[in-house]
Amino acid sequence: MANKRWTSWLHPTRLIIVAYLLLAAVGALLLLLPIAVSGQSQGVSIDTAVFTATSALTVTGLAVVDTATEWSRFGQVVILGLIQLGGFGITTFASVFAVLVFRRLGLRARLATQLEQKQPDFGNLRSLVARIALFYVVVEIVGVVVLTAVFWRSDGGAFLTALWTGTFHAISAFNNAGFSTFSDSLVGYSGEVAVLAPVMLLVIVGGIGFPVVLELVNTRWHYRRWSIHTRLTLATTAVLLVGATVGYAVLEWNNPGTFGTMGSGAERALNSVFAAVTPRTAGFNTFDYGQSGPGAQLLTSILMLIGGGSASAAGGIKVTTFALLGFVIIAELRSDREVNTFGRRLSEATQRQALAVALLGVGSVALGTLAVAATSPALAMGDLLFETVSAVGTVGLSTGITPDLEPASRFLMSGLMLLGRLGPVTFGTALVLRRRQLLLRYPEGRPLIG
Repeated sequence: MANKRWTSWLHPTRLIIVAYLLLAAVGALLLLLPIAVSGQSQGVSIDTAVFTATSALTVTGLAVVDTATEWSRFGQVVILGLIQLGGFGITTFASVFAVLVFRRLGLRARLATQLEQKQPDFGNLRSLVARIALFYVVVEIVGVVVLTAVFWRSDGGAFLTALWTGTFHAISAFNNAGFSTFSDSLVGYSGEVAVLAPVMLLVIVGGIGFPVVLELVNTRWHYRRWSIHTRLTLATTAVLLVGATVGYAVLEWNNPGTFGTMGSGAERALNSVFAAVTPRTAGFNTFDYGQSGPGAQLLTSILMLIGGGSASAAGGIKVTTFALLGFVIIAELRSDREVNTFGRRLSEATQRQALAVALLGVGSVALGTLAVAATSPALAMGDLLFETVSAVGTVGLSTGITPDLEPASRFLMSGLMLLGRLGPVTFGTALVLRRRQLLLRYPEGRPLIG
């Protein structure tokens, strides 16, 4: 009995949760060290350290203090390390370590990594982990080289300063974190295509998910050989990017607090595209979202809740979930008996899973907003809703109220960020590992709907 109880505690779901909690605690302790704060700071509180460490580990990007001025270079390195671990995945990182050092992987480690990366077959996990590691290394090195050159040319400063700035933003962008070493994020570069374009590409590549990237490479971009997952992810991503770009341009083009201050139509169009990309859970901003109109804030909240691709650094309910629910609605409106897309029939189990993930995401936002509002009653409900969606979607965009959150709200938001990062993993584990077959079938019931 004792052995069975101990085995239950070693369940992959619990291992993933414990790993994230332990690393968040270690990160918070490191940020509490005097060496982690800058000379301008008087030190940080426990709730600030916990919030920052959790935000970095969950690749969210929300910050209660200015990353550029509050933290020393050591503190920024800690934040960057947490971003890398959180984006790559703690269990995947542990598996890479096991492969390199011990040359072997246990079944439990394989299962945990499979669940986090959402791979259906973990028989050849060693090759999978190696490919993920290579993918991360190659993309991040390219991003570092490009952004270092851009910042060195743009700012005209020392090369080592440009190298650090390029490295920080490349890793932060690729892992969809949104942390920046600039106090105003990328507002100062709102007209710099050379800066914004690489950042957007890193965000998109990091946000579509490794399974899609791997399939694109294996099929050499041959459309007819793509799986339904890849087709759904790429098609939905493209539709969301185009639709959101048009939406931001229409809603904010003449807003004097956002696009209205930009010099040319080309700059406004560039920032419309950037604004469409970052709610995929990246968190960078080139304008003050607190000055944006209610329509733009609502559009941003919707995009943050949808998020990016499955098995990626992005959060949200995921674009495939959103797309599947759309096809379910279309099929119901057309009175089709089955839900079909891209020449494939969607199983009822897949439809139920998509519905469950979406409802859990919406429920987390609703309950989280109520809880944060109760602990920070002085803040406007609209701003709190935006902040909560950003936390649950692990985005990092804010209307500017993050520093004004009460300590209790900061701990609550830390929990919401962990929920947003771990929720899909743990829930997916439950769906995969606890599937059981009923021994009886009840009579069909038809309650009134609508």
